Amino acid sequence: MRKVLLLACAVVCYMQATAQGKADRKDSDRWQQYAKYTMEIDMNVETNRFDGVQKIEYTNNSPDELDQVFYHLYFNAFQPGSMMDVRSRTIGDPDRRVQDRISKLSDDEIGYQKIKSLTMNGKAVEHKTEGTVLEVKLPQPIKPGQTVTFDMKFEGQVPLQIRRTGRDNAEGVRYTMTQWYPKLAEYDYQGWHADEYIGREFYGIWGDFDVKISIDKDYVIGGTGYLQNPLEIGHGYENEGQTVKQKVKNGKLTWHFVAPNVHDFAWAADPDYAHDKLTMKNGMVLHFFHQKGQNEENWAKLMPLAEQAFEYANKHFGQYPYKQFSVIQGGDGGMEYPMSTMITGNRGSLLGVTIHEALHDWYHGVLGNNEALTPWMDEGFTSYASGRIGRHIRNPQPEEPTLETLGTPAGGSYLRIAISDIEEPLSTHSDHYNLNGAYSTAAYGKGAVWMSQLGYVIGEEARDKGLLEYFDTWKFKHPNPNDVLRVFERVSGLELDWYNEYFVYTTKTIDYGVKEVVGENNSTKVTLEKVGLMPMPMDVVVTYKDGTKEVHYMALRMMRGEKPAETNDPRVVHADWPWTNPTYEFSIDKPLSDIVSVEIDPSKRMADVNRDNNKWEATAIENK
Repeated sequence: MRKVLLLACAVVCYMQATAQGKADRKDSDRWQQYAKYTMEIDMNVETNRFDGVQKIEYTNNSPDELDQVFYHLYFNAFQPGSMMDVRSRTIGDPDRRVQDRISKLSDDEIGYQKIKSLTMNGKAVEHKTEGTVLEVKLPQPIKPGQTVTFDMKFEGQVPLQIRRTGRDNAEGVRYTMTQWYPKLAEYDYQGWHADEYIGREFYGIWGDFDVKISIDKDYVIGGTGYLQNPLEIGHGYENEGQTVKQKVKNGKLTWHFVAPNVHDFAWAADPDYAHDKLTMKNGMVLHFFHQKGQNEENWAKLMPLAEQAFEYANKHFGQYPYKQFSVIQGGDGGMEYPMSTMITGNRGSLLGVTIHEALHDWYHGVLGNNEALTPWMDEGFTSYASGRIGRHIRNPQPEEPTLETLGTPAGGSYLRIAISDIEEPLSTHSDHYNLNGAYSTAAYGKGAVWMSQLGYVIGEEARDKGLLEYFDTWKFKHPNPNDVLRVFERVSGLELDWYNEYFVYTTKTIDYGVKEVVGENNSTKVTLEKVGLMPMPMDVVVTYKDGTKEVHYMALRMMRGEKPAETNDPRVVHADWPWTNPTYEFSIDKPLSDIVSVEIDPSKRMADVNRDNNKWEATAIENK
């Protein structure tokens, strides 16, 4: 009997421990919804319309029952009177590419996605189109862990190219097929994200895509995914020496693409595309699609430079998980999509836009934060990373780095808007900024400063280690602002919650000054002042007459630690600076007459809005 009781106790204890373990994993692991798309598309290049058949196998990995789902119908934005149209005509600084152009589209120039039929597990569902969102009421809830199948037939008309997607862009590319299919909206720990499309950012479900596209045989396609039937297609997809036997039916070829573990699928098509390939040393293939006879020299120069960019990114920002990437002429500027980018091709240089859009595949494509809600985590981090890569390509073997060379000039636009009256917090939803300029400066400029300046706060080495750990920890998991901050807390050993509380959730600015430097016998007293409302740790560099330098460092008390020394100069670590204190005093164990200057952050990595008060310099009278 005693053995039975002991055995029962052991079983109960094991079950409790297992249950607790599951609960812990549920709390710590970010669940992700999953969607498997199978689509067949028949494109008519005469009418610019296509018929589509779509199957989605949708797995509800959330702990919630879902009694409704939503689809994005992005093409519907390109109709007179749409929210995108009205927003563009009423915002104070409209995008020059849009302005009032949507309001002037004729019936054969608008975009639309019309749902002909929709079922769940074979049963018809109630659905209603509201602008760019399809609202779907389900006949029975989707339970946690359940997989259901949605079958849809739809028709689309490709709009005249205005913003990102469309036909016949300014450079003559026939089709930029982005945001082109009914796309299931994301459901995460914050609920549904069925945002209307008014011209900003995107957020989607991780999934697998199996897509067949039938189009006129003369058209060349490039985009997301791996082509499964290259020897039935040709057009540069075949390897050297292989024989192509095109399977033409009714004047069309059917292209079959598969894209694993991505959150979107984009493609472009044109009968005049040249298609070039470059196989990198690691076996990854870079594809380049551009119109023949246009800017050929720069497209040729781009190929080896793109390889350098991917090599640097793999080493410093995380290993790219796919075996292919395509750079495609199309769209209206530069826009990122999984495994591909659309860029305008008639540029003086193609390198900058290609690096930026390719680096999106790390932050938009693989990490996949909610771009609509936190665009700075994509646009900003991408701007930071692409800036580093650009500098590396221009000077691959720089001199021994200093704090100044490790800094970034990306904050110029942010510093200008920070002293204006139009800045809004980084936490603003991308669709709800009052001005396009305020959005762009926040998402790109201030977002880049967030990452660059973090190197000042925790040290460049810890920041760079954190970049790799962030990618490896949160790839394919849709990280949020707290997730990324926690990674940098782990690698640095410092508390950083204050950093987001000020820099993300407010528009409070950084402004520190050297208030006073006075001699006291054989020592010197320095008084610093906090003029701005955002607190920061202090690197104060003292330069002496003999040319030597000394770093005086004050951490914020709420950091609960100090960053390591970053130079070979002697460093004095002073008591922490409580953020409530408007001034701070410290002493230098040398007479005033030995000092040439005292400067706050000469590396210029801190986004101080007024650097005029950052430096005290000795005068001739003071040095008598």
